[in-house]
Amino acid sequence: MSKMLAEIREQPQALERTLKSELKRAKRLHDKFQKRRPRLIILAARGTSDNAAQFARYLLEITTGIPVSLAAASVYTLYEANVDLRDTLVVAISQSGESTDTNVVLKQARERGAMTVGITNEPRSSLAKLAEDTLFVRARKERSVAATKTYTGQLLACYLLAYAIGAPPEKAKWIVDLDQLQHIPEMAASALTTFDEVAQRCQRYRFMDHAVVVGRGLNYSNAFEFALKLMETCYVVAERFSSADFMHGPIAMVGNAFPAFLFAPSGVTWPGIRDMRDKLKSLDAETLVITDKSNKAAGPGALVLPFAVEELYSPIPYVIPAQLFAACLAAEKGLNPDKPRTLQKVTRTL
Repeated sequence: MSKMLAEIREQPQALERTLKSELKRAKRLHDKFQKRRPRLIILAARGTSDNAAQFARYLLEITTGIPVSLAAASVYTLYEANVDLRDTLVVAISQSGESTDTNVVLKQARERGAMTVGITNEPRSSLAKLAEDTLFVRARKERSVAATKTYTGQLLACYLLAYAIGAPPEKAKWIVDLDQLQHIPEMAASALTTFDEVAQRCQRYRFMDHAVVVGRGLNYSNAFEFALKLMETCYVVAERFSSADFMHGPIAMVGNAFPAFLFAPSGVTWPGIRDMRDKLKSLDAETLVITDKSNKAAGPGALVLPFAVEELYSPIPYVIPAQLFAACLAAEKGLNPDKPRTLQKVTRTL
């Protein structure tokens, strides 16, 4: 068994540990943000952590009503711009806590009076020392180069951050419910039961060398993460899109048997994803839809998670069959997903 697959299977326990250990910290942050609420949130990250930041962007804007931006690290590291960060919360996300450019953004943010939060799997890392406050992912050591359990742990930490910031009652259309978060480890465990089906389906894709992955809203980040895993472990050229962006040009490249993967929860994003699915089928694309039991309209051939989940809480369980797919496809191709060529576990860039 690859380390990647073993670590995918560790996720229910890692998520449970993260919830138990970080809930008190999130509640203390909640009290802090009640006294000083940011007017803007900026997220800094790279690689898989950047995909977690993409998720956080949607989640935080939806549940707090505060505008969120993804940091362009080169603005700080190369151009050395003097950015006004007053009343801003800067959140740095890094598995190792040693991403050079992410830490530069965090350091400069704190020097300029911003509130800072770090999210990392390494309590002794540089990021943990730089951040004013921290939320730790309790995934333990991740040995495979391809990050899996730290990604879902980061998503869970982002839920805790969203809870901590909260929203004024008059704006709270969507809120993070701590009781709902308690079910995520259980859903992760249930999602792992799709392994046999995923492994069987992967046989059909053994010679795949290109694909598109489509998601929208809260699952847009999963499109990026699934595509990244296909690229780094299976050497598949995988493009990722929102369903809306895909219709504005890139769909022209799709033809007969073109592989396409769709994240399709039965929430507000479903109508657009449904139209995308129907369009892809009309083009005879090789389409695989990832959904759950609540979506009765997903159609035959969908990969259906054996439980119902609200769209707000779908990203963590939805990415698990995608992770399994990448690990199984690498095995089908005779590749070692733990040691992708030219990659290392920690990448430092400026």
